Amino acid sequence: MQVQGEPRVVRPPYSQRVAHRPLLLGDEFFLIAHDDQTGRPRLHGNAVRYGLAAALLGELAFIGRLTFEHGHVVVRNAWPPEDWLQRFVLSAVAADQRHTATRTWLEYLAETVPDRVAQRLFRQGKVEPVEQRRLLRMFRGGTRHKPTDTNVAAWSWARLSTRLRNYEPLSPFDLALAGITVSCRLDGFVLDGAPNTVGAHLRRLLCEAPEPMRDLFAHLDREIGTAVMSHRD
Repeated sequence: MQVQGEPRVVRPPYSQRVAHRPLLLGDEFFLIAHDDQTGRPRLHGNAVRYGLAAALLGELAFIGRLTFEHGHVVVRNAWPPEDWLQRFVLSAVAADQRHTATRTWLEYLAETVPDRVAQRLFRQGKVEPVEQRRLLRMFRGGTRHKPTDTNVAAWSWARLSTRLRNYEPLSPFDLALAGITVSCRLDGFVLDGAPNTVGAHLRRLLCEAPEPMRDLFAHLDREIGTAVMSHRD
């Protein structure tokens, strides 16, 4: 699968970095999936990677470039998006129409995009790379990304948690974020201590999600289940 390379990482001057809340599905899921103080993952690595893959596909669905139908990723518009990471993903999908299965693209992107999401957050000034000690690198990877502002990092899960506990409807964006969070088994963290009725409210909302999103959630859920079982083995 040949894709266009992303631009070289250039750290902008501090004055040009804006620490506002993230607005992209991949960014928000990355921050939910990692501790908002230390940057350590809250999930097994495979779950984080698959969740990020689904989130980036979801980003392209929100801007009308992709949709999901019966287990396949369908390109609706191949015009390059403004965001460099979205361009990278879309160019990969559009360049290889022999492989359209959602499962195939989740697997491929899970191996290629997680570090790029971290780069995107780094460019925005929202995370800082922290090199881990040699022994930890052997088991957890070479670098973790520590949030520069705990309030910004916690905004995504805190917003979801508050709205769900208040039994509020979710915007299409938050509904997609919640669906990916549930598929990746992070709903227990977001709803920690909430009554069972809050979980039931979330399930009802997800059942009413648009069909393309439910199609994506179903395949992500399946891949996460497989990844979890493989890790246990």
